Amino acid sequence: MTTYLDTPTDPLDRVRQDLGTTDWMKITQQQVDRFADATGDHQWIHPDPARAANGPFQGTIAHGHLTLSLAPIVIGQVLQIRELTAALNYGLKQVQFPAPVRVGSQIRAAVGVTHAQQKTSGVEAVFTPTYETDGEKRPACVADVIVLCS
Repeated sequence: MTTYLDTPTDPLDRVRQDLGTTDWMKITQQQVDRFADATGDHQWIHPDPARAANGPFQGTIAHGHLTLSLAPIVIGQVLQIRELTAALNYGLKQVQFPAPVRVGSQIRAAVGVTHAQQKTSGVEAVFTPTYETDGEKRPACVADVIVLCS
């Protein structure tokens, strides 16, 4: 489901509202390997399926920050602002990784607006994607993502 808004100030009227839920996305070993190469995080639990098979999750898991890095994709999938000039990553307030994302699993995110305020340069909105993994009870990631919309 995608929510369509007209102007960058419209999130001011959407505080404490859900925007929608993304489609399911499969997490692949190739994504994990590329993320490991990009970040230099080659801890065996991520890129080494043979060793990880005997590890605590019986297989490789995605980096928590890989899941978090999908925030622009998931926010963009559930929210389109027609007259948007720019959406700038302004930071994070809080991030938690309550459960691992196993390679080969599918995740999706429900996104809400938890806060929004008018600033001189645009609207500072806090979007909260809550990532769920298919078949898991606990969320994989919950984050407060600050975006400056103008």
